[in-house]
Amino acid sequence: MLAGARRREIDDVASELFHANGYAATSVRDIAKALDIQAASMYAHVASKEDVLWSIVDRAATAFEGAADAATAEADEADPVDRLAALVEAHVEVITADPERSSVFVTEWRHLSPDRRAAIAQRRDAYETRFRETIVDGVAVGAFRATDPALAATFILTALNGVATWYRPDGRLSADRIADHYVDLALRSLSEDHR
Repeated sequence: MLAGARRREIDDVASELFHANGYAATSVRDIAKALDIQAASMYAHVASKEDVLWSIVDRAATAFEGAADAATAEADEADPVDRLAALVEAHVEVITADPERSSVFVTEWRHLSPDRRAAIAQRRDAYETRFRETIVDGVAVGAFRATDPALAATFILTALNGVATWYRPDGRLSADRIADHYVDLALRSLSEDHR
């Protein structure tokens, strides 16, 4: 097996285990056992368990950022409603494409070392700013009711990130339908008319 393929396999298996059991409760031995290799063999591919977590979290952050970039590039820049809808849909698409990795990103990044945790926190803040600025723009043009944009962005992202905890590909709703519902709920939460 090629080194890159083995490394991806380690990340994939670790994502499943970190999602199911948490980072702290998953050992290198658990990951190695799931891969059917010796724990010592893992160190030929990774320096530490934290390096595996870093790889998973970094790749997830990149996926969220790339999806948001593509979504806002395709959205009507002048229409904050369209931009917010695109951001919400893109976020749900990333989560439903890889729920285990997304769950690890959402819940386990705090186990990173201080420097890595700070780097991810900065990226998360920049990502959240996209939502907040879109809400600010919407309030400014009367598309959204006056509200605290930071709190509104946190509310929406908290709801979106929750999808990683319950989404199942074989569930009642397809990923597209979930995205549609979340777009509708996000936009309604910011509208003047709550009927």
